[in-house]
Amino acid sequence: MTRPLAVLRPEPGNAATVARIEALGLAAIRLPLFEVRALDWATPDPARFDALLLTSANTVRHAGSGLAALAQLPVHAVGEATATAARGAGLDVVAVGARDGAALLATAAERGVRRALLLGGRHRAVDNHPIIAATIAVYASEPIAIAVAAIDRLAGSVALLHSPRAARRVAELAGRAGLDRRRVRLAAISAAAAEAAGGGWDRVAVAGTPEDAALIDLARTLAD
Repeated sequence: MTRPLAVLRPEPGNAATVARIEALGLAAIRLPLFEVRALDWATPDPARFDALLLTSANTVRHAGSGLAALAQLPVHAVGEATATAARGAGLDVVAVGARDGAALLATAAERGVRRALLLGGRHRAVDNHPIIAATIAVYASEPIAIAVAAIDRLAGSVALLHSPRAARRVAELAGRAGLDRRRVRLAAISAAAAEAAGGGWDRVAVAGTPEDAALIDLARTLAD
């Protein structure tokens, strides 16, 4: 029996991932754990920086018109989805990281970046680094109340973890609901997300690249 794939990411990404899964003929469980909303923010003087760091397509989606004022800055992005969103907003993407934010920072430093502006969410996996001159939150990802019965649906599934924060929350909710972790397999978008989930799960695996398509492919291998 093929396990259903549980999608925990916020909308609109949740619906997009579910559509990709169902297009493959697989069953999906829609269970967004967070809701994303834009925050008010002031655009800084781009002359203060030598690069713009983006770790999520949500940044581009929710940054609003202020992003255009930063178009002169070369962009370092995590994942092709983030890079595609940035290009669509008229930004100049010079580097695309194939792992996570920490790896992107290391690579940017090697390429000579010294005064980077990091735009992202209120809750970030990366924050402090010698090359980060300023960090600005342009969106917030707030927890959604989840019923115990919804968590019970994860039993016998493969849960897709799109972020370390999602991993921590699903672990917390599983504990609160008394869900047996041995009945759930996890497909993580990064090593950091896998680590954040803790132990005791049936199986945990990490996608080769931080892309939705790679995560779905991984989840398919865990579903049988």
